[in-house]
Amino acid sequence: MNTIARPAPGAVTARLAARGLAVLTLINLFNYLDRYVVSSLVESLRASELRLTDTQAGALMTGFIVVYMVASPFFGVLGDKGSRPRLLALGVFVWSLATAAAGLAKSFASLFAARAAVGIGEAAYGTIAPSLLADYFSREKRGRVYAIFFCAIPIGSALGYIVGGYADTHLGWRSAFFVAGLPGLLLALLALTLPDPPRGASDEGEAPPEGASTEAGWGSYLALAKNRPFRIAVLGYAAYTFGIGGMAFWMPAFLERVRGVPKEVATVQFGLVVVVTGFVGTFAGGFVGDALLKRTREAYLWVSGVSTLAAVPFAFVALTATSPRVYLPSLVVAQLFVFASTGPINSAIVNDVLPWQRAAAVAACNFTIHVLGDVPSPPLIGALSDATTLQSAVLLVPVAFLAGGAIWTWGALTGRRT
Repeated sequence: MNTIARPAPGAVTARLAARGLAVLTLINLFNYLDRYVVSSLVESLRASELRLTDTQAGALMTGFIVVYMVASPFFGVLGDKGSRPRLLALGVFVWSLATAAAGLAKSFASLFAARAAVGIGEAAYGTIAPSLLADYFSREKRGRVYAIFFCAIPIGSALGYIVGGYADTHLGWRSAFFVAGLPGLLLALLALTLPDPPRGASDEGEAPPEGASTEAGWGSYLALAKNRPFRIAVLGYAAYTFGIGGMAFWMPAFLERVRGVPKEVATVQFGLVVVVTGFVGTFAGGFVGDALLKRTREAYLWVSGVSTLAAVPFAFVALTATSPRVYLPSLVVAQLFVFASTGPINSAIVNDVLPWQRAAAVAACNFTIHVLGDVPSPPLIGALSDATTLQSAVLLVPVAFLAGGAIWTWGALTGRRT
């Protein structure tokens, strides 16, 4: 295995860092718009000439995620060695083209293949962008920085529901894929303009994370497996992602089928909830995490664990209450607490590893949280729905949040003990 020396300083200017954050956040918004546009089309795909079942609908997300998680380790190694802007641009181009191609699908197999191909492009972006941000900003700013970056998740996801639902209603489900995919081809050119500072440029003078190994390349993954804080953060993230993935995919169909909300209202209604709660919750979590970091090094785990546990009872009520006066406010509160975890837990992950292992760390995290999280959750909920009811199946969501919050809180309580 190869080792690598600590990188020389060479941080980008504050102006370039801010521009880089803005560009990466904008692209991340389209990343999640493309990812979740299919969730707004489930009922139309079931009624279309493709005649999808709930299990097949869930498998569309699984196909994407499987390719995403398999490709992530390769981009993790490339992202720690090669030109990050070029790799990002390639990823954006591939996922945008594949999204548009889904609108040409003639069968479930061709639709599945197109959605799976989206995973290749998004693996490059999802793996490398967070490591680039860590080299733009110092440790004490990363909670806020990742809060801004990951605000694109709820906003982009919501736009996927809203844009997809609107395009589906007025133009048909095929047009929804065209509208979602084609703008990304221009964003790929924008990615090429990003600065690429030396790895660790914003970490000069900081002590390496406790127990960190200097392994680089493929050896990084073995080193990360021995890193206890990293393992705890990722394991909790996997349970959390199971819940997030299940809710994100099935909630529009749940509102339409179980609660009787019209399609165009269901997609917009859930989309607006995700936008508002995601924006407020993600920002709040990032700023609280940074503030508490002055008091305890486990601040990010505390914020993630406590907020996710707080979401559990509200998520349960949101999925069981029949009155909109009860389930809508409960859904809002649950989503607020859930999204508060986003910035802090991603900050914890990059802070617990060495600068030249960060792309690999994000890749290992992505692989794990998807193979244990949102790979199994949509089809598992779909299969359980086919066997029983969607009302019963979605109750797996609060159970997953309970597990994720408990793991993170335990990690914060036990600290860095090996």
